[in-house]
Amino acid sequence: MKLFVGLGNPGPKYAGNRHNIGFMALDRIAEDHGFAPWRGKFQGSMTEGRLGREKVLLLKPETFMNLSGQSVGEAMRFYKLTPDDVTVFHDELDLAPGKVRLKQGGGHAGHNGLRSIHQHIGADYARVRLGIGHPGHKDAVSGYVLRDFAKAEQEWLDDLMRGISDGAPHLADGDGGKFSNAIGLRMTPPREKAAEKKAQPKPEPEKSAEDTRSPLQKLMDKFS
Repeated sequence: MKLFVGLGNPGPKYAGNRHNIGFMALDRIAEDHGFAPWRGKFQGSMTEGRLGREKVLLLKPETFMNLSGQSVGEAMRFYKLTPDDVTVFHDELDLAPGKVRLKQGGGHAGHNGLRSIHQHIGADYARVRLGIGHPGHKDAVSGYVLRDFAKAEQEWLDDLMRGISDGAPHLADGDGGKFSNAIGLRMTPPREKAAEKKAQPKPEPEKSAEDTRSPLQKLMDKFS
């Protein structure tokens, strides 16, 4: 059994925030893969289903970001899981928008949600770092992450969510490479065949066979 955790803040006020991209990822996985209805549990919202061969629990802590670890710790202990069974989806300032990186263990880099999880279960869990870009100055970070994604960002955001959903069974199976490839295919799809055909030279029209008869022969054939 695996536990996928998405980080964010509860309530409609925060639903479209950059800080809530972890919630968005889990919502898309649950919808596309036919998970059970969400229910309140472990100070959060939880659902369960299957991704490939694995039974997977999806958890969105509703303690607000700074206390996310309380919810994660409760769920992990109840199901007798270890940090190796836990994967956390979270926003990442140090990655360009739409970029995704997998990481096993390590520090929390100042992310308050990860900081709280560290305090409750340690650092040895996996992370799916979802790039949202950086506002350029540390004093602007708080306002930036608590603002909604701009309309101009919706296209890549939707592609990213689709890619995460496509690759989720591979992630549950422990194949990070295939998970990343699934996202890559959505974010940078292969060129359309039509574009490839357009680049090919058009075949020249067939020419009729040249008439090599002499004028006299043509006249004779006309009256024959």
